[in-house]
Amino acid sequence: MTGPQNDEKPERTFEDVMWGRVERKRERIRSEIRRNREGGPHAVPTWALVAVLALVLIGWLYLLFTG
Repeated sequence: MTGPQNDEKPERTFEDVMWGRVERKRERIRSEIRRNREGGPHAVPTWALVAVLALVLIGWLYLLFTG
């Protein structure tokens, strides 16, 4: 007989393929969240970003009203 061997993997269904994609996407999101929570030495504190933005806006307003 030339039937399928027992050690062959069955063909994946459309649902199996889609579920695999969903699981890979979830894992990528989890790893990104984990990396973002860890931060690192390159992270700039929020207060510093706010201070720089405030200085830029104050400088722009100064130029706008006195220029």
